[in-house]
Amino acid sequence: MSMFCYQCQETAKGTGCTIAGVCGKTEDVANMQDLLVYVTKGISILANIAREKGIENEEVNKFVFDAMFITITNANFDRVAIIKKIKQGFEVRDLMKKEIEKAGISLPEKMHSSTTWFSNDVAEMERKSTLIGILSIENEDIRSLKELLTYGIKGMAAYAEHAFNLGYQNEKVFAFMQKGLAATTEEKSVPELIDLVMECGKYGVDVMALLDKANTESYGNPEITEVNIGVGTNPGILISGHDLKDMEQLLKQTEGTGVDVYTHSEMLPAHYYPAFKKYCHFVGNYGNAWWKQREEFETFNGPILFTTNCIVPPKKDAGYLGKIYTTGAAGLDGAIHIPNPAKGQDKDFTAIIEHAKICKPPVAIENGTIIGGFAHNQVLQLADKVVDAVKSGAIRKFFVMAGCDGRMKSRDYYTEFAKKLPNDTVILTAGCAKYRYNKLELGDIGGIPRVLDAGQCNDSYSLAVIALTLKEVFELNDINELPIVYNIAWYEQKAVIVLLALLYLGVKNIHLGPTLPGFLSPAVAKVLVENFGIEGIGEVDADIAQMTA
Repeated sequence: MSMFCYQCQETAKGTGCTIAGVCGKTEDVANMQDLLVYVTKGISILANIAREKGIENEEVNKFVFDAMFITITNANFDRVAIIKKIKQGFEVRDLMKKEIEKAGISLPEKMHSSTTWFSNDVAEMERKSTLIGILSIENEDIRSLKELLTYGIKGMAAYAEHAFNLGYQNEKVFAFMQKGLAATTEEKSVPELIDLVMECGKYGVDVMALLDKANTESYGNPEITEVNIGVGTNPGILISGHDLKDMEQLLKQTEGTGVDVYTHSEMLPAHYYPAFKKYCHFVGNYGNAWWKQREEFETFNGPILFTTNCIVPPKKDAGYLGKIYTTGAAGLDGAIHIPNPAKGQDKDFTAIIEHAKICKPPVAIENGTIIGGFAHNQVLQLADKVVDAVKSGAIRKFFVMAGCDGRMKSRDYYTEFAKKLPNDTVILTAGCAKYRYNKLELGDIGGIPRVLDAGQCNDSYSLAVIALTLKEVFELNDINELPIVYNIAWYEQKAVIVLLALLYLGVKNIHLGPTLPGFLSPAVAKVLVENFGIEGIGEVDADIAQMTA
């Protein structure tokens, strides 16, 4: 096989992509991403040794989370950029070695090859990349757990980078990421790896709490908001991904230019933050979840800015092909990349703004509004109303339907599930999974909408805070005694860290779909089922009957 990757839900046949990625990755991009992870593990090994002697290096920390974010599904398809990052990794690794030497620390004689292997020759890099991939770990269960840990760290890296961009960081999170990556290079038993996976969940909670703090202290607590899904008459820029710092800077730089700004997919929740509501040219949300972009970008007419993952490489004859811009960890061969600025400076979005000015306004693909902004602060303001509705029986059960959307026809399950839920139930959601049902007319219960959208995938943290608060309000001993059922859709590694965070918090009996991860070996899947009650999904009517019982 020319490559092997099974980190996303849509991996070929549910077992692994071996020729090209279903996501659009070519084999050379996939293999170079494997090599970048390999080099990052070597840096992490050295960082762990240095940290034991009190040495903390911000450049190393930033490289690790940035490199892992680059390798997340649908983030970076630019082979040249990935090779450049690998070469930067060699420099960062040498920097770490010099700091260790300067501190008088003796390195072990025998170290993992990721701490020493080096080549600037691309052909040699390509050869090496085929030797250090996922399948180089022979034991299926060990491989499964090490990959589960790695994918959790990839998701953690995404959230750590967003927080870092807003000036917030947690050195303990960085330390765990490097500890976990180093552990994947060591001989570990199944119980030891299970402990590390659960510890990953713990730091998943921490990093999502950090990002929640960064977002709310920077832009205010999300508020209940009706978001326009129609269009204006000016040319526009469509911003996709997740990074709110990029959103802020783009809004500032487009003010007064005659160019409107629209959100796409996971950027929808930007409308809920008070700080962004002052911009009159912040028009609304355009389109749906990430996987529909090939058709929806054609009618938008203006340029598109990807701030993070959620890229679908366009077809060669796509009309919007020359209108794609990337920034941060995102990358696409042929797209214009807006680089990170010098420390303390803003990114320069001049190129995409000038491009937008010569484009036609977007064509409406729908009209009306959708409502959101039900993060933990807003919901807890409604706590008395919610509690009364539960006590009176007006609300029988909450369904957490957070997570990711995807292309598979089987995901129609979630739309049908939402439609068939009894009228005395409420959906709590976050992430792009909401696009399966957030435009349905599901009504409300005593003024409480039946779909409460907390925000982006990282805002699944809000749903956990709500659950923990309700546990205290109802004076329960166990979070699983609440009238809350978890029916979560997953797609990529940020959903993995959300799942591990929920497991760490003690949530059990989570339904995970539309399929269980291909990277779970039968034995590891059995551990999750037996210890946490994780199970897949089945037929809608049968699942609703079981979950509402």
